[in-house]
Amino acid sequence: MAALDGRHALVTGGSRGIGRAIAAVLAGAGAAVTIVGRNEASLEEAVARGDARGFVKADVTDPRALLDGMARAVAARGPVDILVANAGGAESAPFAKADVDLFRRMFELNVMGTVHAARAVIGDMTARRYGRIVAVASTAGLKGYAYVSAYCAAKHAVVGLVRALALETAGSGVTVNAVCPGYTDTDLVREGAARIAAKTGRGPEEALAAMAKNNPLGRLIAPAEVASAVLFLCSSDAAAITGTTLTVAGGEL
Repeated sequence: MAALDGRHALVTGGSRGIGRAIAAVLAGAGAAVTIVGRNEASLEEAVARGDARGFVKADVTDPRALLDGMARAVAARGPVDILVANAGGAESAPFAKADVDLFRRMFELNVMGTVHAARAVIGDMTARRYGRIVAVASTAGLKGYAYVSAYCAAKHAVVGLVRALALETAGSGVTVNAVCPGYTDTDLVREGAARIAAKTGRGPEEALAAMAKNNPLGRLIAPAEVASAVLFLCSSDAAAITGTTLTVAGGEL
């Protein structure tokens, strides 16, 4: 794949897990990477290790803070050529106990966080007739899972947003795609397994094994495997691919 030398890539939720792996892969391909996150210590550590060139401390659910931070990143490293909208999170509850606030939190973080980031860059991308937008959705954006109805609804919305934006930008030099990982071996998934274990009395490794059973490969997805899929969609080789979902789930779907 063609190198990303001279490209400015911005990765939300880029200080840990899948986002950190994506930032590292894009930086390795030559991009000047800015990561966005809420934990300054994690952001600084990622930059110190060379996984990013700089960072923006901001909550993606706060559009003003996000826009201000992105403006500083543009001033430092030039217009954003690549946006990876990775920031997200899941909360679990039976639907009967999933109140309106839970649904709002899931939509604010997973959907509106993507909307805010995309709105900040898409106008400039279309004006310059070049851009790559990749949303990190989930297999939960393509199928249902019990006890995470709000998360599934939000990730389905992200996939729908990607498909709509792809049509609006077709022919402009901008592509908009989604990557949909299955259960991935990140600290967030392990924290979720620990919560399941605490509620059910099972051990954390047993809870992780139950998650891995969803994958026909019989294991969790590695963050680097998701990052490689994102790298392809950001490359010049993927110029004709837009409005699609690239599933990284070992055949689960």
